[in-house]
Amino acid sequence: MISRRDVLIGGSCLVAAGAAYALEPRGRLSLLKGVKLADIVPINIGEWSAENSDSLIEPSEDSLAATLYSEIVGRIYHHPTGTGVMMLAAYGDTQSDLLQLHRPESCYPAVGFKLVSTKVATLRVTKGVTVPTREVVVTAPGRQESIVYWTRIGEYLPATGGEQRDARLRTAMAGYVPDGILMRFSAVGENSEQIFKLLAGFIPQVIQAVPRQYRKALIGTALAAAMPA
Repeated sequence: MISRRDVLIGGSCLVAAGAAYALEPRGRLSLLKGVKLADIVPINIGEWSAENSDSLIEPSEDSLAATLYSEIVGRIYHHPTGTGVMMLAAYGDTQSDLLQLHRPESCYPAVGFKLVSTKVATLRVTKGVTVPTREVVVTAPGRQESIVYWTRIGEYLPATGGEQRDARLRTAMAGYVPDGILMRFSAVGENSEQIFKLLAGFIPQVIQAVPRQYRKALIGTALAAAMPA
């Protein structure tokens, strides 16, 4: 004879099995297919020109974070006036609970920087198109760096660690393993307000310079489609 306790246990097992099935990935969601980041982000953008650089702050080779990236592009863009902007684009073709995009609030302190401030912000790309970002200021002896960055996980643009976890869960519930990207821009100097203004003018030029069909890899399908050709 089946007892009430057996029924409850069996029901719980079915719920658990159903939840496990719902979270089991059954496909992949990749917004960057068959191309390399280094090929779609131009070297020359307006009056700016870039050189590749391997000296930017990035995940160390022996860290778990480093294993998630399929491609890392580090560049320093120079303007004729002498202004320089550093760009780090890190792409991972798999985002899961074990592997997640490495946010600068963790990356910089890990190599000796002090986190001065971090806040949610928005970046205007074109009329009607804004990207949720974070503005971060870090310092080290003799150096202050102001950073604007955002992350994309699948079709989500999480601005916080909590939103990033939610994005992974939602995509898992939809049955997909998503790809992801970290786009980070920064400059060195003591006047953070001035640097953030500089970056707010430069970053949209970068996004607009990417061929239309590949912009979704940076900012998601919906925002990319809302941009003019």
